[in-house]
Amino acid sequence: MERDIYEEDHEAFRDVVKDFMKRYVSEDKRKQWEADGQVDRATMLAAGEAGIIGLSVPEEFGGAGMLQDYRYRAIVLEEVIGAGHGSLAGALGIQDDLAVPYIAHMGTQEQKEKWLPGMATGEILGALAMTEPGAGSDLRGIKTTAKKVDGGYIVNGAKTFISSGKTADIVVTFVKTGEGNRPDAFSLLILEDGMEGFDHGKTLEKMGFHGWDTAELSFTDVFVPDANLIGGKEGLGFIQLMMNLPLERLSIGVAAAAAGEAAFNWTRDYVISREAFGERIADFQNTRFQLADMATTVDVMWAYIDRAMLLYKDAKLSAEEAAKVKFWATDREAELLDVGVQLHGGYGYITEYPIARAYLDARVHRIYGGTNEIMRDLVARQIVGKR
Repeated sequence: MERDIYEEDHEAFRDVVKDFMKRYVSEDKRKQWEADGQVDRATMLAAGEAGIIGLSVPEEFGGAGMLQDYRYRAIVLEEVIGAGHGSLAGALGIQDDLAVPYIAHMGTQEQKEKWLPGMATGEILGALAMTEPGAGSDLRGIKTTAKKVDGGYIVNGAKTFISSGKTADIVVTFVKTGEGNRPDAFSLLILEDGMEGFDHGKTLEKMGFHGWDTAELSFTDVFVPDANLIGGKEGLGFIQLMMNLPLERLSIGVAAAAAGEAAFNWTRDYVISREAFGERIADFQNTRFQLADMATTVDVMWAYIDRAMLLYKDAKLSAEEAAKVKFWATDREAELLDVGVQLHGGYGYITEYPIARAYLDARVHRIYGGTNEIMRDLVARQIVGKR
């Protein structure tokens, strides 16, 4: 089914992304990223030069100014994931969907001037640190504290599962600045690489996304100046997180749809070219039925997610609607990839094939950004309320 969400400018941008992929991304690079456990800085800088990173940075700070039009980011995800480079898609996404928005949407003028120009070029890489060893979806259970002192805060605590945590130059960090677990007891601070007591920790070995770093972070008496308090006012952290959650969950949904479509394309091409018992695998009735189901699922995914992107553009995508997108799309992604691996046979289990890598990468989509169980509960509360 033909999609009608993209306009002429979007398709011109797609050509830019394709050119970037052709010039700077290869199988050799992918293997090197996986060996190193991270995307190299040169590639991120090239992405900045090409204009495919920093899309959400306002134009006055050197970006594309596409903070609300997620269609440009969707094109990046489609092209990068479709080429089998999930780790690169993840690294680019952390910058544009998690790190930049907190500064561009909610930062002070000084914060925007200090960090956004470098984030638009890829010279400054960001990350978001929320999850802790004892607090995941329940963010009010965090233990990392920021005690007010003259001129700033003293931060102590630890974070885990931080995407791009090893390579990040700045980390937007969720901390407790008050007592109890009321919403106004939390704030967001920007911690900078090199601050005394700030340790990026070890890179965690993961099931998937082997070329994209995930790290533990620890903070021991780290002094963070007042100027690094997001928005310049204490007690807004929880509200700020809630404001960005629709974007975060939309981004996961779009990535899931891109991976689902890629799974269909890889599988279609494979079963057409592969023979068994003197026939193409594509000529077996079971295969044909599964391909028909896959193609239809992809069409429905995009129809739903395209609508969500337009709602986001008009500032109408609610937290509950974003939660629906996130859990539904990632569940469908898992189904599509599972069928794709099965139809690839033994080769579907070999990580030389992109279907195998995408299968491993996709598993976390049902976990991060809020588990799918939590997403369903959020939607259910809207439907029936909660006593």
